[in-house]
Amino acid sequence: QVQLVESGGGLVQAGGSLRLSCAGSGRTFGAGPMGWFRQAPGKERVFVATVSPSGGNTYYADSVKGRFTIARDNTKNTVYLQMNSLKPEDTAVYYCGAGLGGFTALQIMRDMKLVAYWGQGTQVTVSS
Repeated sequence: QVQLVESGGGLVQAGGSLRLSCAGSGRTFGAGPMGWFRQAPGKERVFVATVSPSGGNTYYADSVKGRFTIARDNTKNTVYLQMNSLKPEDTAVYYCGAGLGGFTALQIMRDMKLVAYWGQGTQVTVSS
């Protein structure tokens, strides 16, 4: 059984930084793409960033480009999301998602239905 556990969320002032981590277990971690997604109150879950199995290709939502960085360490079975220059509109529950091997980071960016496994989410709150 695949498990994804997020950590690192919290309350931060606008302009601050947070680093989210997602630790995976239960499968060959480096086999598939990974991503971060977020869901604000009353809104649908949306794509934030994805990374290819090797870590060589990354994709970002326009709203976070230049501020967020996704990375993965397959030796530690962990994917990270470094969030800088946070804004109140970044407030949401952040979810880690894993796609199956054979899919690309670009594919799960475009279609969240291809995300096979989800973490439980971690709350990020940015105060103005």
